Amino acid sequence: MIPAQAPSSTRPALSRRFSVAPMMDWTDRHCRFFLRQLSSHALLYTEMVTTGALLHGDRARFLRHDESEHPLALQLGGSVPADLAACARMAQEAGYDEVNLNVGCPSDRVQNNMIGACLMGHPRLVADCVKAMLDAVEIPVTVKHRIGINGRDSYAELCDFVGQVRETGCRSFTVHARIAILEGLSPKENREIPPLRYDVAAQLKRDFPDLEVILNGGIKTVAECLEHLQTFDGVMLGREAYHNPYLLAEVDAALFGSTIAQPSRAEALAAMRPYIERHLQEGGVMHHITRHVLGLAQGFPGARRFRQLLSVDVHKTNAPLTLLDQAAELLRGH
Repeated sequence: MIPAQAPSSTRPALSRRFSVAPMMDWTDRHCRFFLRQLSSHALLYTEMVTTGALLHGDRARFLRHDESEHPLALQLGGSVPADLAACARMAQEAGYDEVNLNVGCPSDRVQNNMIGACLMGHPRLVADCVKAMLDAVEIPVTVKHRIGINGRDSYAELCDFVGQVRETGCRSFTVHARIAILEGLSPKENREIPPLRYDVAAQLKRDFPDLEVILNGGIKTVAECLEHLQTFDGVMLGREAYHNPYLLAEVDAALFGSTIAQPSRAEALAAMRPYIERHLQEGGVMHHITRHVLGLAQGFPGARRFRQLLSVDVHKTNAPLTLLDQAAELLRGH
């Protein structure tokens, strides 16, 4: 049993004004710890965790996180209301600030288990799932979804979906402004081929003014975030935040009014060193952490060498911290 954690009074308040999307194989606890060095206010999401993994797998491993990762949300994948309610309780007991239901992932593997975007074709079931979660916990329950799926992609059907879920009491919807094609496209293609329809998401916000609507899909700069925030309540960045993480260093000042100086790239990596040391002492491998920091090095002399040290040479060394220090030296002044 994972001990309950009371929310710390020193945690930054939960805000969905800016968040980093849940991304499979990427937003693990090491990635989130790193991103937190760049922004104190960004809301961070776990990778999607299935209800089966929590109910029948290594629950402690899936829920493990560092206190500094807050504000932090757990994203669940599932479609059985009782299972989702049980997992939402686990999230609350483990100290998460929010639990989110995945209604957007288009992969065949999750479809076969009635998880992700295919649920957009079953709004009543989604509503039942969200209601069960809301009844089970006091932390917020939110939904991340597409604007439709092939065969069910009209605006009226989108409104029907959101409307039925809203009736449960859910008040926050993160909208990936693309439909999902459930047959014939890979998850990667589903992030690129269906066109972005910010206009559809904007219409949804106008038609449901009482709801918090967060925009996701294709956003790449803080300037674009500011533009979208004139229409939406929040923005969520995915791949760009991972491949170009240093943009998060601008977020606190630009979007939250922070007056604290943003960290340099070198300072962000230096803050990771004690965490990496602890991981190594516990028997971990440095690459499990440093694979997430490669995007720090872009657009300056030595950037390529930095990435080589931490993605190639890291597998050949018996002195990983020495290698880390060499890489850190390349960031000095950036």
